[in-house]
Amino acid sequence: MSRERIKVIISKVGLDGHDRGAKVVASLLREAGFEVIYLGMYQTPEAIVKAAIDEDADVIGVSYLSGEHLVFTPLIVELMRKEGLDDVLFVAGGSFPPEDIPVMKEMGIDEVFRGGTLTDELIRYIKENVRETQE
Repeated sequence: MSRERIKVIISKVGLDGHDRGAKVVASLLREAGFEVIYLGMYQTPEAIVKAAIDEDADVIGVSYLSGEHLVFTPLIVELMRKEGLDDVLFVAGGSFPPEDIPVMKEMGIDEVFRGGTLTDELIRYIKENVRETQE
């Protein structure tokens, strides 16, 4: 049996102080019927993964603008694996070079959305790819 609404953690990680995009995405996902927990800026990979566990999240979404996506992505993936969060979808959005996207996917992220992605594309991806949670 799956829960009624998809629960999404949205966060910034590291010293990235630009959160407008993350707040907009959080708001748009709420409007689309998702339950969204926005953790805010300056989060650590540990805090993000702990929040996903505590909130029983279906999705972790991280917004990158600081150029640290190649540093934090593998740390978050490693912690998710260590904590057994194989059923949690991990997506990222923000500003990064297109050539880094395959590298991020190789590191274990499920999908990457660059700035300018249409909201419908993100919503559709999450709905089609979120793993069924078992009661």
